Amino acid sequence: MTNYDGDGQTGKTPSPQDASPTGPADKKKRRRRRRRRRGNSNAGVAGVAPVATDQQQSNQANTQKVAQPANVPGKSNVNKAKQNGKPHNYNAKKKPYAGKLRARPAYAALDLGTNNCRLLVAVPDGTSFRVVDAFSRIVRLGEGMSNSGRLSNEAMDRAVEALKVCAQKLKGRNIKRFRLIATEACRIAENGEEFIARVREEAGLELEIVNRETEARLAVAGCAPLVDRQSDGVIIFDIGGGSSELVWLDLKDSNFAKTRIARRIRTWTSLPVGVVNISERHGGVHVTPPVFEGMVEEVMGLLDDFPEAEALSAMVAKGEVHMLGTSGTVTTLAGVHLGLDFYDRSKVDGIWMSSKDVGSMTQKLLEMSFEERSGNACIGKERADLVLAGCAILEALRRKWPCNRMRVADRGLREGILYELMNEDGVLKGGRPAASGAVQSNRQKKRRRYWRRGSNKTKTQNQSDAS
Repeated sequence: MTNYDGDGQTGKTPSPQDASPTGPADKKKRRRRRRRRRGNSNAGVAGVAPVATDQQQSNQANTQKVAQPANVPGKSNVNKAKQNGKPHNYNAKKKPYAGKLRARPAYAALDLGTNNCRLLVAVPDGTSFRVVDAFSRIVRLGEGMSNSGRLSNEAMDRAVEALKVCAQKLKGRNIKRFRLIATEACRIAENGEEFIARVREEAGLELEIVNRETEARLAVAGCAPLVDRQSDGVIIFDIGGGSSELVWLDLKDSNFAKTRIARRIRTWTSLPVGVVNISERHGGVHVTPPVFEGMVEEVMGLLDDFPEAEALSAMVAKGEVHMLGTSGTVTTLAGVHLGLDFYDRSKVDGIWMSSKDVGSMTQKLLEMSFEERSGNACIGKERADLVLAGCAILEALRRKWPCNRMRVADRGLREGILYELMNEDGVLKGGRPAASGAVQSNRQKKRRRYWRRGSNKTKTQNQSDAS
C-alpha cells in the first residue's frame, strides 16, 4: 500500500481510563516517569534556580522565541498538551519523526501533463513506498492548442511557476533518483522543445518528453496493485488532458501471479482526445445532452481502430473483465458517488463502482449547471468545465465494452515511475508493488505497525511481556 504521510490525522485513540489496572498500564506509568525525567533534566539541582547573568538572560529570551518541532514525539507533545490545558494521551499512536524520513534517500517523479503538474517524492517501504512530499497544480498547459497548435505564453508561464515550486521541493530533499516527464502537450506542440529549454533555464529542471507507449506502460505500473487477479482481463484507461491511454491486460494465464503486470499487456492504444481539447471543441461550461452525445460519438469513432477490439468484446461478454480508471474523471465520479463533503483520497482510491453507479453519477453531473458543478467540493471551479468531457470519454468506453464493474485509482504515472525506479535499484521487497489498502494482508498491516512502533528490541520486549 502506498502510504501518504502529510497532514493526515491519526485514528481515534483510547483514553487512559480504558487501560487495564495491571500489566500494560504499569508499563505506561514507567514510560511517563521516564519522559518526565527527560523533560526536567535541565531544571537545575534540588529545585534551586541558578542565577543567570544578563547575557545568559538575553540568550534565554532569544531561545524561547524559537518554535519547537511539532512532530517530535515525547516532550514537545507533552508541553503542547499542557499549554492547551489537556492531559497528554500517552496511548496515542505517534508518527515517525519527520526528520528521519527526510534524511532517508528518496525517489521523485514529476508528471507535466496537458492539464496538471504533479510531483511525488517517496522513500522505499517494504514492498511499496511511503510518500513524504507531494505537489499538484492545474496549469492547463495545453489550453488553446487545438486551434493554434502551439503552447501559449500564458500557459507556459503557469507551468513554469509550478515547476519552480517543484524544483524547490526537490532541493530540500535527499533525492537518490528521479524522473521528470512531459506528455501530450509537449509532444505535439510546435514550440514544445522551446518550452523544455525555457524550463531548463528558469526552473533548473530537465524534462523528458515521453512517447505514448511509455505513458501507457507507466499508467499500468502505477495501477498494478489495484488489478483483480481473479479476473480474465482488465481494461485500464487513463483519461488525460490531451490524450487518453487504453490498455488491455490479458490475465487468463494461470502463472499470472508470478508475472509482472506490465508483461500481461496484450494490446494498447492512445487516443488523441482528452478533457481539455474535447471540451474546447464542444464546449464545457453549458453542456446539454446533445452536446454530450456529440462528444461520445467522436470518441466512439476513434475506438473502432483499437487493436483486437472484437477479441476484447468477446472476453467482456463473458463477464470476467473489469475496468480500472486512473484520472481526475473517475476520482470525481467516485467522490460524488460517496457524497463526500471534501475530496478524501483514502476513501476514493481502490473503491469499486458498478456499471449502474457510474451511469447514474454521469447523469447526475449532466443535470448539474456549471455553477452547481463549481460548488461541488469534489469538482471545484478548476474542473467544472472539464469533468463532463471526461465523462463523455468514459461513456464511450462503457458503450464499446460494457463491463459490470469499474475500480477507481487515485494513482497513475508518478506511482508507475517510482515503482520502476525502485525496482531497478532493488530496494523493494519482493520486486513487485504491494496490494491496495482495501485488500492488503494482515502481515502487511503488522509490518507497517511494527515499523512505526520501534526497533526489534522493543518488539521482542512486548512479546515477552504479553506471554
